[in-house]
Amino acid sequence: MANILQVGQVVSGILLILSILLQHRGTGLGGAFGGEGVSYRSRRGVEQLLFRGTILLAAIFLVCSVAQLFV
Repeated sequence: MANILQVGQVVSGILLILSILLQHRGTGLGGAFGGEGVSYRSRRGVEQLLFRGTILLAAIFLVCSVAQLFV
């Protein structure tokens, strides 16, 4: 059981890193210091799927991490 959790944690961690890197922010470092105006825009299509997938992968990673504490 511990091996399954470790493999799940590694796989979900790698996929989580990839999904975060694939997300396009469109803001550079200047946006962190207030250099750019902020406008609201909704996510659509693949961008929304990637966003929700990132949340799901983070939840899976968290569950695997907590489950390893009790095994």
